[in-house]
Amino acid sequence: MSHDSLALLTDLYQLTMSYGYWIHGKSEQLSVFHLFFRKNPFAGGYAIAAGLESALEYMQNFRFSAEDVNYLATIPGNDGKPIFEKGFLDYLRELKLTVDLEAIPEGTVVFPHQPLLRVTGPILQCQLLETALLNIINFQTLIATKASRVARVAGNDPVLEFGLRRAQGPDGALSASRAAFVGGCAATSNVLAGKRFGIPVRGTHAHSWVMSFDTELESFEAYAKAMPNNCVFLVDTYDTLDGVRNAIRVGVKLREHGHRMVGIRLDSGDLAYLSIEARKLLDDAGFRDAAIVASNDLDEKLIESLKSQGAKIGIWGVGTKLVTAYDQAALGGVYKLAAVLENDQWIPKIKLSEQMVKTSTPGIQQVRRFYGPDGMALADMIYDELHPPRGMGALMEGGDFPKTKSFDALATSYEDLLVPIWRKGECVVSLPKLTEIRHRTLLQLQKIPVGVQRFDNPHLYTHGLEEGLYRTKLEMIRANRQTQT
Repeated sequence: MSHDSLALLTDLYQLTMSYGYWIHGKSEQLSVFHLFFRKNPFAGGYAIAAGLESALEYMQNFRFSAEDVNYLATIPGNDGKPIFEKGFLDYLRELKLTVDLEAIPEGTVVFPHQPLLRVTGPILQCQLLETALLNIINFQTLIATKASRVARVAGNDPVLEFGLRRAQGPDGALSASRAAFVGGCAATSNVLAGKRFGIPVRGTHAHSWVMSFDTELESFEAYAKAMPNNCVFLVDTYDTLDGVRNAIRVGVKLREHGHRMVGIRLDSGDLAYLSIEARKLLDDAGFRDAAIVASNDLDEKLIESLKSQGAKIGIWGVGTKLVTAYDQAALGGVYKLAAVLENDQWIPKIKLSEQMVKTSTPGIQQVRRFYGPDGMALADMIYDELHPPRGMGALMEGGDFPKTKSFDALATSYEDLLVPIWRKGECVVSLPKLTEIRHRTLLQLQKIPVGVQRFDNPHLYTHGLEEGLYRTKLEMIRANRQTQT
């Protein structure tokens, strides 16, 4: 993220709506918006919330500069005249954010329809934040979720994020590196991400290094001379197992001079077979502690397959399919108005759709997570803060045929997931370090049933609306359909 204002990182319709609010004297009307997604990514059972700190950085620097305003003055409407009048542009020039923000902390396991962010404030300001917040939260949540899936199947093996060169531009690469670390990756090859976010940086050498010498052995010897304490040799430039033998020869020389060969990297071919054979060669030569690193278009499914085949890989370099969320282009998060303040009273708002899944939930929402006596999460309930549930309560599970599920007898504790983050233009919490967020992800996943984390046909975690909120929603659907027809 840039440390300059990105106020123009928005869709034009956010500005035209804001202009409409200003024209009609509604700019300062208090409102509540929620940011949420409708469907778990990757056909999985959960997602990992990410991107909050980046969103706060964007909000902290939000302003319309003189250059921004001058540009907006040049945008024509269909009649060829400026689309915005000078008074509105002057308003934008002086605008300072005064919104409040509640958010689910980064690294939290989340589910569909739960508000990851709740933005409360003047409707014009809330509207202007929509596009950028969706851009930031959608992408980082998607990548953090993908990384958590990869890290889960890798188990105790470190996962290195190697995706910079295939990422969606420089900003996408930085965001992906950050989110991948949140999701469970141990390090990145992205040096700028290492500097900016404090992520450990790892890397070896490329095939071009080997090819620049007359022989592979010569290239390994030269690399060992340059980097005697950081040697991970890429062994598949010509013949992989011969490459392992050359690495061993250089490893012996390193050991004789008091250094240690860290390992080898496989980047092509039959990774299961080659890693098994490479492990035999390394062990027989006395390099039992030398790591075998694998790369080459890996993802969670391929890593799972390689492990089932007995591959002797100890470190996984995952790039393209992680940072591009290769099998799902976007999270699909949305940002919906849920309430407005009129005559000192909050009025719930609802968006209707022919598809029930696209019908929004009204009210000032909070998410409550219930836990059993073993500390495992039992269920999540969305409720209206103006009408909080009593006791452990009951919820209406989602789906085409919702049903009431009570868990008073099962739950022993609960926590509300949305917490105050921002008040009247200022952050009101101490933000955790990225290592702490990553640790939170790992702890959170330990509290979610294993079945929910399956890759194929995951168990459906219990989540839905508090019974009273569900009935309010149904009543509003009926009332609005009658009013609008």
